Formats: sequence, structure tokens, C-alpha cells
Amino acid sequence: MKVPVSVTRLPRGPDGTSRGFDPNSPRYQALSPISISTVGCGNEADLEREQQGRVALRERYLRSLFAMVGRTIHFTMYERVNVSAFFDASDIDILNFQVSDLQTPLGVHREALLRCSDIISYTFEL
Repeated sequence: MKVPVSVTRLPRGPDGTSRGFDPNSPRYQALSPISISTVGCGNEADLEREQQGRVALRERYLRSLFAMVGRTIHFTMYERVNVSAFFDASDIDILNFQVSDLQTPLGVHREALLRCSDIISYTFEL
């Protein structure tokens, strides 16, 4: 016999047609495309230059991640904690770093995941 699964529906929003997202809420405004700042709101050339700059910065960052693989990285974390480890990989969203031989003030951990939101900075030698 198949087990029935309940369906959770979001409440109607204030305008009656949406599913619970108030356009005046701070969360909606922070996530809306309008909140993303651009250099020239109506100028196509400025927008194109800004996008090209973002592309170049993104490419540099991804190349630096690739250069970090197999090297010793020194991380500065919150609460003035300094750790070092061998960098192995990053997840696709670059939210976590997989490292090995993580040296912390409490000891050495063979494998670990570091959340990028906990990292203030990191350095490595080329």
C-alpha cells in the first residue's frame, strides 16, 4: 500500500496572487535583481565594462583555487585562529574547502571541511 504524502502549500501573499513573498519585505528587496548595484543604471557601455571586470575577477579567483591544490595554505579564521592545511578541493558553489592534515591549536586532523564563511583570509606560496 502506498503511503500518502501531505503537500505543504505556502500562504497567499498580501497581493493575493503570490505565495508568501511580500515585495516590501527586507528579504525580498535584498534578493531582488534591483538591489544588485551597477555602475550605470541605464548606460549599456558602463554595464558591459562592469560585467567584463566581474568576469576577469571571477576567472582570477578560480585560477587561484586551481593553483592552491596540493599546496600548504595558511588560513586566518574568526576569533584569531590560525590554521594551516593542504588544500584538496572546493565544492561547486565555493562554500566549503576540503583540506587534509589540518593543523589547529588543538591538534592535527587528517581530513576536514572548512566553511568559507568562517575564513577571513588565506595565503599560500606559488
